[in-house]
This record gives sequence, structure tokens and C-alpha cells, in this order.
Amino acid sequence: MRAVLVVNPKATATTPAGRDVLASALASAVKLDVVETDYRGHAQAAAAQAAVDGAHLVVAHGGDGTVNEVVNGLLAAGPRSDTPMLGVVPGGSANVFARALGLPRNPVEATHVLLRALARERTRRVGLGRVEADGDGGAHRWFTFNAGMGWDADVVERVARKRGKKATTSLYARSALARYVRPGRGRPALTLEIPGEAPIEGLRLAFVSNTDPWTYLNSRPIRLNPGCTFEGGLGLFALRSLSVPTVLGAFRRALSTADKQHGKRLVRRDDIPGVVVTSAEPVRLQCDGDLLGERKRVVFTAVPDALTVVV
Repeated sequence: MRAVLVVNPKATATTPAGRDVLASALASAVKLDVVETDYRGHAQAAAAQAAVDGAHLVVAHGGDGTVNEVVNGLLAAGPRSDTPMLGVVPGGSANVFARALGLPRNPVEATHVLLRALARERTRRVGLGRVEADGDGGAHRWFTFNAGMGWDADVVERVARKRGKKATTSLYARSALARYVRPGRGRPALTLEIPGEAPIEGLRLAFVSNTDPWTYLNSRPIRLNPGCTFEGGLGLFALRSLSVPTVLGAFRRALSTADKQHGKRLVRRDDIPGVVVTSAEPVRLQCDGDLLGERKRVVFTAVPDALTVVV
């Protein structure tokens, strides 16, 4: 089996020693090439080249941003029967996709899981989400766990401006508070178009999930659409208001172990094939924690059985 290991050396929990252990372990089981990324988009380019070269497996070692780039590289030509399989060894701070797959957070433990799965030929087909925005010339972006417009994308933008700091939970929390108190602009109203329903107007933020949990507060999962899975459609969580009571209530319920999200200011749907979000003014858009800029119209689509993961 031919495999490519894509490593982000700047990821929060990635170390040279851990990379060497991972590479040595994989090299004992497959014919391995190693690529260390050194610029934005490098992981995507490496994965795309691996697919062109006929690799059977591409392993992403880094955070969710690295995984997202690798997935987008693997699916540059769309889902195909000869698309290389994906392996994931967490190396970031949140590792939402890896944890949703049930992988250990510890890179060494995750490496052992990957090697056992390879030996037993154990794989899983997963569905993904796709983002298509007006103004992108027909290009699209794949997401593994979440995309959104509004406050969450504003937070991602602030974190991205502090690239000198590691993307820790505390940094995201501080950025979320800062963008809530001082958004830096008005919050344009969003309109949702869900298949089979009349348009829903007057929303202030929209999360679209491909799995659950949406993210983690250290080890604690944050759940917006608990019924959302890799085998189903997308989950939608949108708020009509960002008032303090509304936001605090939604956050408290998101930390609960029970599925208690409700309220007249909440629009929630589970297992939908897609949703179109529009705004009269540009709104920031994020995809798996990566800022994609500002858009007025975005189409989010569920794509079932998009990729094979070794797990």
C-alpha cells in the first residue's frame, strides 16, 4: 500500500518526536512518503497530488485545519471510486473531526488505532458537507464537521489575526466574548431557504453541522444538533437574536447531556439535505474553523458517502 503522511509541524500538539514515531510506525506497514507543510494550502496541494499519483492512503497529522485541507485535496475532482482513503492522527487543540470518529486525542494512541485498522482493513464511509458561495466562480469547499455565517465566523476571523498565538480553547473563548461585545460592524439579517419550506427571515447567525458535537470546551462536548451524524444529512442551528438571555440559554443547553435546544428565537433542523443562506450585506463565512471571507449567498449541501476513512 502506498501512503502519504501530511504533517503540520506548527499544529498545537504536533512535535518532531511525535512525527518521527508516527512516520516510523507507518513505514513498517506501508510504502510511505512524508510531506511537512510550510504554507497555507500546502496540505491540500499535497493530498491532491497524492490522489493524482495513485496513493491508496493519505494520513493527516495536525489540527482540524490540516484535516480539512487534506480532505479538500483528496476530493479536488469530487468523490470517486479511486479516491485515496483518509487516515487521521490528531495534532491540534480541538480535533473535532478525529474525536467525532472516536479516535483518541493522544497522537501515539491514535497511531496504534490507525495501524490496527490498516491491519484489519477496517474502514468507514462518511458523508461530508459542501459549501458553495456566490462570487467564487463555481468553486466549492468541503467541510468535515461545521460551517457557519455570522458570529462564529467573526470569532474565527479574530483568532486568525492572532496567528502568532496557539489556537487554544481560552483564545477562542476570549475572541468569542470580544466579538460578541464589539462585533466591529452591524450584524446583517440572514434568510434561510430550506427545501420544502417557506423562506425564514431575520436570523443573526447560522451554524451548519455535519456531525455532533460541533466543538469542545476542553474535554466537554458542545452539542447543537445531537442527532447529526456522518451517515445523515446536515444539522442547522440558527438564532433570530443574539441577546444575552438568548445566547446564554443556548450555550447552557449546548453543554447539557440532554437534547434540550428549544425556543422561539431558535430555528433548528436535523438531517436536512441542505440550506441556502442569504444576506443583503456581506457576512463572514467559516468552514471547519477556516475563514473563507465575506459572502452574500452561500449554499450548504450534504454529500453522503463522500470519503473512506481508516478508523
